Amino acid sequence: MRFLRRLPALAAAALLACTGLAATPAAAQDTSAAAAPGFKAPFPCGQRWTYSHHSAEVRRALDFVRSDGGATAGAPVLASAAGTATRHSQPSGAGNYISIDHGGGWTTYYFHLNAFSVPSGASVAQGQQIGTTGSTGNSSGAHIHYEQLLNGVGQNIVIDGAALSYPGSYHQAHLTSTNGCGGGGGTPFNTWGSGVNVRADARLNAPVVTTLAGPTAVRVVCQKQGDTVNAEGYTNNWWSKLRDQNGFISNIYINHPDAKLPGVPTC
Repeated sequence: MRFLRRLPALAAAALLACTGLAATPAAAQDTSAAAAPGFKAPFPCGQRWTYSHHSAEVRRALDFVRSDGGATAGAPVLASAAGTATRHSQPSGAGNYISIDHGGGWTTYYFHLNAFSVPSGASVAQGQQIGTTGSTGNSSGAHIHYEQLLNGVGQNIVIDGAALSYPGSYHQAHLTSTNGCGGGGGTPFNTWGSGVNVRADARLNAPVVTTLAGPTAVRVVCQKQGDTVNAEGYTNNWWSKLRDQNGFISNIYINHPDAKLPGVPTC
């Protein structure tokens, strides 16, 4: 639980993926007949981001920044489709980044992450958080650099079955995410704070099963009363069970003003 806060949007100029925005080059499409996964946006349900493509990109990438008033830096980055995630680091280029092998020759890439949320080799579900948005590597501001590849060849990006345009600058086109909006169990929320321990039960002495490095998109399957927690100027004894992390966090760290979350059943 916390008071709702809205970070001021960063200036668009500071969020440009890199300089030299220009006209879209010709598409580099692979002609192999392979069914594409049902890709969704790489950011949480309901968020609206703007995107652009620049001439230096060689694999049909798009760069995304938030355009709904929320902060781009630190925003959760989600898997577009299920697959196997691998961590990478390229300080002079992509920075911290993750690739996801979706099978059938399909791979997605997520560059410039501030932090990783999954280990290398992890099997991830569509909509699962894999990192947080950052500006690591060769980048002039926080953004999600996103690619869809088939057999190593960059493809025109398709989200929710629709091909996206390739504008030369931000704020010409926008995308509202449906990733994690429904199905799969649990109610979607975002957490806040850093270094938040997820515990095996709603007790302060319960074993830690994982730690949320920063703000995280989560799905809450149920909630129950447990140990009273005093933190960040709040007091609360309600705890949420997180589906993907398979553990509990204090409702203090759920970004919602109510101590007991509405619409979430009791465990």
